[in-house]
Order: sequence, then structure tokens, then C-alpha cells
Amino acid sequence: MTSGSVTARLPAPARFVLGLGLLLAFAAAGQALTGALGLPLPGSVVGLVLLWAALGLKLVRLHWITDAADGLLGILGLLFIPATVGFLQFLSAGAAWGLWVLVMTAGLLVGAGAAGLLASRLLRPEDS
Repeated sequence: MTSGSVTARLPAPARFVLGLGLLLAFAAAGQALTGALGLPLPGSVVGLVLLWAALGLKLVRLHWITDAADGLLGILGLLFIPATVGFLQFLSAGAAWGLWVLVMTAGLLVGAGAAGLLASRLLRPEDS
């Protein structure tokens, strides 16, 4: 029996919780590593690099985290609400800070476009 067949037989909520736990464990490992080594990087970024390395070395299988990652991507738009509200609060100051608002908007659009392009290139279906 392979580990893939074991996880495939689990109910969807259990797969989601296990995947989320794995993602949070890598985020915590990244936080611990940056704290211990004093790295000038966010711990979540280091956790993503650790997860990427573990996926590349096949220590972690992609299907273990697929359900949790898809669930989190489904609510990704909600995570942009605080940034949007903050932007709208400063919109009235646009007359005084017009250039800065334009620069922030351009930066937001370039960042979102780059993230979308990178995600579309990296999220290709697995070869079977």
C-alpha cells in the first residue's frame, strides 16, 4: 500500500486538515529558522522555500497539500480586502498625494500581474 492510496481514502475534510497542518508546519519552521538565524526575510517566505525544496526532493507529495492549497486559493480574494480598504481610505488624499497614489496603484497592478503570471506558469498539471 502506498502513502498516496492512504491519503486518497481519507475523507475530504481530513485531507484538508492534514494539508493545512502541513502548510502551517512549514510556515512555523520558516518562522523558527528566521528567528534562530536572524535572517532578514519573512518566515513565511522561508517556509515556502522549505516547502518547495521538500516538494522537489519528494519528501512531501503534492496531493498531500492540494486540497488545503486549493481551499486557501479560493479565499485569496478576501486577503486583499484590508489592502483595498486602506487604499480607499487614502484615496481622498489623492489630490495632495496624486503621484504617490498613482505609483502605489501601478505597483499594485505590476505586483498582482507578476504574481498571476508566475502562478499560471508554476501551476501546471502534474505529469503522470
